[in-house]
Amino acid sequence: MDIMNVALIASLCAMTALLANMSAAVFHDGIRPILPQVIEGNMNRRDAGSVAFGLSIGFVASVGISFTLSTGLLNPWLLFLPTDIIGVMVGSRIIAALGGAVWGVLVVTSLAAVNTVLTGLPIDALGALGELGTPVMSAFALFPLLAIFYQFGWKAGAISALVILVSRLLIIKYTGIYPESIQIFVGMVLLVGIAVRKDMQDKANGIMPPDMSGIRGLFEERSKRIYKNMPYLAVTGALISAAAASGIFAGSEVSIYSLADAYKLDDVVAQKEAINQVALSEFMRGLGFIPLIATTALATGVYGVVGFTFVFVVGYLAPNVPIAAALGAVTICLEILLLRSIGRYLEHFPSIRNASDNIRDSMNTLMEFALLIGGVLAVMKMGGTTGFTIFAILYYLNEVLGRPVLKIASPAVAAILTGILLNILFVVGLYIPA
Repeated sequence: MDIMNVALIASLCAMTALLANMSAAVFHDGIRPILPQVIEGNMNRRDAGSVAFGLSIGFVASVGISFTLSTGLLNPWLLFLPTDIIGVMVGSRIIAALGGAVWGVLVVTSLAAVNTVLTGLPIDALGALGELGTPVMSAFALFPLLAIFYQFGWKAGAISALVILVSRLLIIKYTGIYPESIQIFVGMVLLVGIAVRKDMQDKANGIMPPDMSGIRGLFEERSKRIYKNMPYLAVTGALISAAAASGIFAGSEVSIYSLADAYKLDDVVAQKEAINQVALSEFMRGLGFIPLIATTALATGVYGVVGFTFVFVVGYLAPNVPIAAALGAVTICLEILLLRSIGRYLEHFPSIRNASDNIRDSMNTLMEFALLIGGVLAVMKMGGTTGFTIFAILYYLNEVLGRPVLKIASPAVAAILTGILLNILFVVGLYIPA
């Protein structure tokens, strides 16, 4: 990785650690509610840092490391969760920023060495790990449909499933557009439409949404802190978009495997189309998370370092790094300026607000399902049925041990360990590839 990218990631990690130290923004949503207690002096940094460490270390060790090893792309779990811990735990802003920068340098400089080791193995585990992402985009495209099933029942879900399936078939037959992008769009339109219809029916029947006027004052007060920190957040948004435009960083579980596949394409036009598809999926994911992120930010006065996640989309679509940086800064600022308006809008449509949890659950369920299938494809490519046997043992060992590795990351971790074990078995003469 060249010196410019190392400097970019170091600067990005320094800024995210600084934001966490200032209690201005963190990546982990679970840490945000405790930061007002730190600000108000009701919790010391040591205790807050312990909470941050406990909430984050599992994601770093499983999702962050496994996703990067299997794709070669950096990700927020690997970069930003440790900077959350550093920033929350350290008392000095300068030391927090320096600690974040050191972490960023350490991560990016170790990638080449790890890649060299993995590619030098007699059985190509790293190449086979590319199969992990094969089912991801198709599975993710179903998240609005699954959210409809969760929130509105099987009848609404069945009708929506029929509409989505027909739209997919028509797109495949008559156009060259990626069908998954249309699936997501149609699904989101149906989800929002059903939610609005339900709320309007409830109002017509005299069922009014909960009165939130009592907490508007809290929202107004807490949002002032976010506005005050806007310059720092704008710089961070610029750095995130720049990293995404540099081809070294992927924003979410939705985009990381598809983006890695896109970067492998030699055809420039095909690569651009693939990246556009990834950006659309990331955009739809961002729309789904707006209610959750906005209400949490307004309630705590602590923003997310990636905002509504649209900075990822800007980075993927920008023609070059400087433009990506400028657009990333503007995007974060616009999001912050719209926070209060979004909060007031969500007061009138509780079904849309509630859909956020269902969307998040749907995404997690589908990603777990897709990565499990991808893990099977990867180990079958590595070692056939022997690879599958080892993979299954490792996967279910994690289950019976109470999931020390998070379920969404366990297929990737099991696939990586399967590749290592197959190579060990090959070296000692117990396994010969077919």
